[in-house]
This record gives sequence, structure tokens and C-alpha cells, in this order.
Amino acid sequence: MTSTQRRVSRRAQHKLGGTGAKVTARNTLIAYAFMLPFLILLVVYHTWPVIFGTYLAFTKYNIISPPQWVGLANFRELFADEQFWSGLTNSLKYILVVPVIQVIAILVALLVNRPLKGIGFFRTAYYVPVVTSFAVVGLIWNWMYQQGGPVTAVLGFLGLPQNGSFLNNPATALYAVMFVTLWKGIGYYMVLYLAGLQGISPELEEAATIDGATRTQVFWNITLPGLRPTILVCSLMSTISAIKVFEEIYVMTQGGPAGSTYSALFYTYSRAFVDFQYGLAAAAGIIIAVISILFGLINFKLTRGGKVDA
Repeated sequence: MTSTQRRVSRRAQHKLGGTGAKVTARNTLIAYAFMLPFLILLVVYHTWPVIFGTYLAFTKYNIISPPQWVGLANFRELFADEQFWSGLTNSLKYILVVPVIQVIAILVALLVNRPLKGIGFFRTAYYVPVVTSFAVVGLIWNWMYQQGGPVTAVLGFLGLPQNGSFLNNPATALYAVMFVTLWKGIGYYMVLYLAGLQGISPELEEAATIDGATRTQVFWNITLPGLRPTILVCSLMSTISAIKVFEEIYVMTQGGPAGSTYSALFYTYSRAFVDFQYGLAAAAGIIIAVISILFGLINFKLTRGGKVDA
């Protein structure tokens, strides 16, 4: 085949789709028509709120009067507000959940990845808390944490100290809520890690075992590197969820006692829907978003961008 024929052939291939259909303006319009409903929803419920919320962060707005441009006044007010710093500190403390939940989820995924009899029941049992409404979960754990509840009864049986309800003690309330988040989220990340484990070629592990590698060596040198993309995704989602923690706080403590569980997003909610200071709430939201991005970059760095070692 001559070079001229090759060029003609490449042009012909460029004009053809994956199934050999000719790419025309009509086909392109049809493709965009199918995407149009989703694009409209994306703009209405995501892109426009982000743009308008960013604008509101530089205004004074109470939903009754039109927005008034105030520049950086909202950010200066936030930086001088001790309640905001307290909420932000609690949100950053909540990140302690991330490594714990990832480690436990990996261990549980390794456990349920075995071809054992009835393993489907255990996979379902671990996932049930994920699909349970947090309103129900919050009520259950509020009862379990209260004085005389199952948690204090177990501590008493073990001879450990009890200081009333965990949720009524400023020293323990935040960590009690963090434990509920940990308990509820393990099943979700377990499923993702289980999918990641099943995507690792069993031939690699078999070859390593034949070469004399122990189970621990196989895990550290083959399984864990193979899970790196999944670890990146799970750690990103878990970190962002921790920084934006709200539902658990709202259902279980309402930010109490004495503001010990007051989170950054709960501060944003209070300013917007209780005090009607939407500009201040939008400014707080921007700060939370920036912090989430920074921790996302840290996750990329720690997991090497989710790349599997060659």
C-alpha cells in the first residue's frame, strides 16, 4: 500500500465511528440531544448553585433584601468568629475516622473475599448499616449511649469507668459520634475494596506463593499495591465526608453539648437556615471546599495518584 493510500485510509477511519457508522452532523446532534437532559440538570443543580454561591460569599444576603456587595467582609467575620474555628477544628478532628475506617474495611473485605459457605450472608450483614436511614441509626445509638444503656452496661461489666451518657459529656461526645460514622461506613467501603480485590489477578498471588512468599509478603507486595486505585477513591470520599460531616451531628447532638460536636458544615447550616445569613454561610462553604481540595491533593500524594506499581 502506498503512502497516499494510507492517508486516504486514515481519513476514512477518522470519519467512521466505533461500529463503522459515518460520523455526520446529524449523528452528533442526536448524541447531544440524548445528553441534553443530564446537562440541563447538571447546570441547574450543580454548576449554577456553585457560581451563585460563590457570588453570595461576597455579599450580605438574608433572602428578603437583594444581595449587597460587601467584598471580603464575610471572610473577615468568619476568621474572627470563635464558633467557626471551633466547628472547623471538630471537622478536622473527624478526619481521624478516615485511616481507621479504611484499614478496617480492607480487613473485612479480605475476610469476606474467601470462598466460604454462607459468605453472602456476612457480606449482606456488613452492608445493612449502610442502607439504614441515619435517623434510625441515630435513635438506636442515642439509646445505646445513654446512662444505663448497652454501652455503659458493657463498660461496667468490664470494670471500666462510666461517666454518664457519652453524648452528654463534652470530652467524649465527638468521639462517640465518630464511632457511629465508623460503624455505619465500614460496609460501604468494604464493597468497594471487595471489588478491587476481585480485580487483582489471582495468578500474581499464586506465582508469589510458589516462589516462597508468605501471606504477609503477598499482601504487602501484591494485594496492597493492586488496591492503590481503590484506596485513593475510598480515602478521597471518606476524607471529604469527614470534613463535611453534618447528618450525624444534626441527628444525634445538634452540635452539643457545649458546642463540643459543632462542625464546620453545621455552622454553615446554622448561619443559612437559622440566622438567614446566606452570605456568611456561602463564605464558610467556600473555605470548607478549599480545605477539601487540599486534603484531596494530600490523598493523591500519599497514594501516588492511585497508580499501581509496574
